[in-house]
Amino acid sequence: MNSSSHVITSVDGPVLTLTLNRPDKKNALTNAMYGALADGVQQAHDDPAIRCIVIRAAGDSFTAGNDLSDFASISAGNGPAVRHVTRFLHGLARAEKPIVAAVNGLAVGVGTTMLLHCDVVCVTESARLITPFVNLALVPEAASSQLLQARIGYARAFTMVALGDPVDGKTAVEWGLARYLVAPEELQSKAQSVAALLATKPIGALKATKRLMRDGEQIAATMDAESDVFAARLQSPEAAEAFRAFAEKRAPNFAQFS
Repeated sequence: MNSSSHVITSVDGPVLTLTLNRPDKKNALTNAMYGALADGVQQAHDDPAIRCIVIRAAGDSFTAGNDLSDFASISAGNGPAVRHVTRFLHGLARAEKPIVAAVNGLAVGVGTTMLLHCDVVCVTESARLITPFVNLALVPEAASSQLLQARIGYARAFTMVALGDPVDGKTAVEWGLARYLVAPEELQSKAQSVAALLATKPIGALKATKRLMRDGEQIAATMDAESDVFAARLQSPEAAEAFRAFAEKRAPNFAQFS
């Protein structure tokens, strides 16, 4: 087991588990955390003994999404030299081995969109999947502009992205955003048992099945197209107002922009 930047990476037999471990900040993701997650996904890819990945979180939230202080820094022109989120998302897009997620509490922004790249998602009723991109003057990422509406339909996807409507765990299962609705005390054991079962399956057949069902290269290309627009939006006056309003704990005034 090793820990880096609030992400704990552990291996138990054929299952690699990545645990978001910043519960005091509701597991808001920093650039360093994205780097650790990307490293974990790459480790699973490179190690033939690893046959499944589990993504889970400590505390009462899966993740509050990207740490908004990072977004604010980028908006102000002070972002990191390397943004590891791209490496992490590309790793998910191209992952050949199955990925299981265990989600409770908040799953904001990338906390929801990363689930579109997980093969089995377990949630509790307390789960709240939220994609408030437009509220932050941004656009969808992680190929969610295509994958979300393909999964749940345009009408539902648009209100999730444009209005920031939260989706609870029961609805997430009904809509097909998750597979299993479980009690909070059973969440982690359910995810690990699903991963352990997947790890017993023929890995060649699992990889081939994922390649047939998901075009990793096309998904990565969609991510890149979104990323270009997302980066431009981060530099926009609307985004600057959104982050300024968040820091000042007030409602943003978008009426000043045309």
